[in-house]
Amino acid sequence: MRTLVTGAAGFIGSNLVDRLLAEGHEVVGVDNLSTGRPSNLDVALHSDRFTFVETDVTLPDLRAVIGGVRPEVVFHLAAQVDVRKSVADPCHDAVTNVVGTVNLTEACHRAGTRRIVFAASGGSRYGEPPVLPVDENVPAHPCSPYAASKVAAELYLECFASMYGLSPISLALSNVYGPRQDPRGEAGVIAIFGSAMLTGRTTVIYGNGDSTRDYVFVGDVVDAFVRAGHAAASVTGTFNIGTGVQTSTTELHRLMCETVGCAEPPRYEGARTGEVQAIALDPSAARCALRWDPRTDMREGLRRTVEWLREVTTAPMEAGAALGGFDRNRR
Repeated sequence: MRTLVTGAAGFIGSNLVDRLLAEGHEVVGVDNLSTGRPSNLDVALHSDRFTFVETDVTLPDLRAVIGGVRPEVVFHLAAQVDVRKSVADPCHDAVTNVVGTVNLTEACHRAGTRRIVFAASGGSRYGEPPVLPVDENVPAHPCSPYAASKVAAELYLECFASMYGLSPISLALSNVYGPRQDPRGEAGVIAIFGSAMLTGRTTVIYGNGDSTRDYVFVGDVVDAFVRAGHAAASVTGTFNIGTGVQTSTTELHRLMCETVGCAEPPRYEGARTGEVQAIALDPSAARCALRWDPRTDMREGLRRTVEWLREVTTAPMEAGAALGGFDRNRR
């Protein structure tokens, strides 16, 4: 199967690239490397079924790339994913997440690609629902520019589906964690906690620690993308990808201390604007339509994440823009 992955050098995207290659598919990876890490593609670059193209999803270049590849499935993960950055610069957030998605979808329509699998935001699209876990019948209620941009992108995909017969699937992801999540970023509390604990830095909890999230392991999320890519053309719409389980930040910190072997208490700071206080996703629809279930126990997922973090903290972290010997167009 010919596939194209945007955000290919990112946390989830690179794990997806590796899975697709392992299954024997042809993969074109697209990334502007603004936050993606070239080292995430070290394995992929040794495959003659992988091609990397450095470009931005908002640029006209993307149409030529997709038109040349004519992929059977496009996995769209490139995005601005930081809620705080979206609050500080909502215009940039909208250009990347909305205009980028429209540009990609138009390119897919012209190239004859019907299946687009989109990384939607299950952790923010529902706002603060009164009943948890929340299912897809609850209306979207975005409470941040980031959430609004991701919901808008979903709507554009639905629009193109109606106009041109595309078959998009939006996977509303809960809080994804696991190997390759950047511990230097603002998003990804598990990687941030783990990196701080392993290097002797004080961990920080924003708010009182009672806020809850639904944490799902990256390997399970990749499995959901692959299943969506193989789904029948009649399967479309938005599907929650989460565990349905709430974990408070305080409890997460305790579990991370237990996994790392650290007893230092966190420092508490004020809650941040735009953050949802409680969320958990009901994955029943994905179980029915995609035959998907989260399979990785949280303790096992944390163990595997910390194991990876131990490896990367033994050497200086690679800057996203430091390419070294990375060949942007290497097959």
